[in-house]
Parts: sequence; C-alpha cells; structure tokens
Amino acid sequence: MSEPIVRFEKVVKKFGDLVVLRDFDFEVYPGEKVVLMGPSGSGKSTGLRILMTLEDIQGGVVYIDSEPLWHERKGDKLVPAHERHLRKMRNKVGMVFQHFNLFPNMTVLRNITEAPVHVLGVSKQEARERAEGLLELVGLLDKKDAMPAQLSGGQKQRVAIARAMAMRPRVLMFDEPTSALDPEMVGGVLQVMKDLADEHDLTMIVVTHEMGFARDVADRVCFFDGGQIVEEGDPEQIFTAPKTERCRQFLRSVLKEQEEEVEEGGETTH
Repeated sequence: MSEPIVRFEKVVKKFGDLVVLRDFDFEVYPGEKVVLMGPSGSGKSTGLRILMTLEDIQGGVVYIDSEPLWHERKGDKLVPAHERHLRKMRNKVGMVFQHFNLFPNMTVLRNITEAPVHVLGVSKQEARERAEGLLELVGLLDKKDAMPAQLSGGQKQRVAIARAMAMRPRVLMFDEPTSALDPEMVGGVLQVMKDLADEHDLTMIVVTHEMGFARDVADRVCFFDGGQIVEEGDPEQIFTAPKTERCRQFLRSVLKEQEEEVEEGGETTH
C-alpha cells in the first residue's frame, strides 16, 4: 500500500486544560474520501484546523506527504517549524469552511485568482483560465464578475470550493460545508462535492452529518468522541451495523433531527 498522504501520530491538542485530541492517531491515503462524524466538541473539526495550521499541537507529530507539518528535521531530531516551512506546507492543503470566508470586496473571479497569483506565482492569465474552468465545473461561470453579496449561500459555498481547488491542493478538506445553508441550497453544494469526488482523483476529508453524502461518496467513515476515533469502517457498516453504543446513539440523534426537519416542512438531501 502507498504511504499515507496525511498522518497524525500520537497528537495532543489542548485548549487550556481542555484536551481536545488525546494521543490521536489517524491516516488518510492518496485518493481516499474520508467522512468525519461526531458530536460537537469531539475534535473532528480541530483535526482539520491543525492540518490548515490554524491550530498548533502540544504533542505528537503530523505528517503531510511524509513531511512533518508542525516540525522540521534537524539532523535526526524534529524541532518546531519556522513560519517559512509552515507556509510551504500550507500550500498542500485546501479548506472549504462552514461560512464561505470569501473576500467581500473582490469579484468571484478575483476571489479565485488572488491566491494562485500571489502565493503560487501563477501568471494572471493562467490563474484566470484555471478559475473560469473551475467556475464552469461548479456551475457558476456566469457569476464570475458578481460580488459575493450578490450570491446566495449555496452559490458562495460553490465559489469557495472552486477557490480551494484553484490552489491544486494535495488534500481538500470540508468543515461542515452545508450546515450554514438553507435546506434548499444543500443539494447543489453536495452535488458539486460528489462530482469532484467522482471525476477527480482528489484526497478529501469531510466533516459532515449528511449521511446520504457519506453513503454515496465516502470510502471510510470515522466516528469521533472525546478526542478519539471510537469507530471507523465503510459507510454501509457504520450506518447499518455500528459496533459501539455511542455511535448508535449519535446516528439515532442525527436521524431524529432530520426527521423533525422534514415534519416542519423542510427538505433534506437524503
């Protein structure tokens, strides 16, 4: 088997006295689509923020492409990384956030071209061509000159996906990408994510409670609780025959929430 593209080795993450990840081990292989699920505060989103270098670690080592993320090699030792190393490693990962995080004062096109030009050194022409191709992929080429304020939430999220893809990351991560959207917007964003998974050999890590998406797309589902992965497996096994009572309880609560949404007249994507 190939080397993992992402590896957490005995990672510890604390916020003050609160331990969010405890001796955390986790691997993702090239081209794998992994869905992370779990209750709020279980540590799943923190793992993504560590990979984006938005949160540091207090113990253990994180590797991307077999290269330490938060450390640098000095002889046979690992020492804390300098900012230059973090910047280089940051380019290997892309993130789509819950609340889009688009630049409000830039057009859709410029939101997508800005980082490839200024961070990767791509020519403006190449960045523009890449951005237009990605906007076509997410169904928004006609919005390239619009400002973010002129877009719906679902459209903003699809632009955010295109922006992350424009950096050609080794790993593309999604942190609850549909949770801030109105129910009728969710399906379009999930469809774009499914298309990306089907058509591109992307490595994807997705934090979501969208079980239909996980069933259709994930190679593996990991259930988090208390800063650890307490159960993992293929989607069919996790959703039809979870082995732990904690996972069963969580899935029941998610299904109940979705049923209540339907009863209130909302739509779901399942």
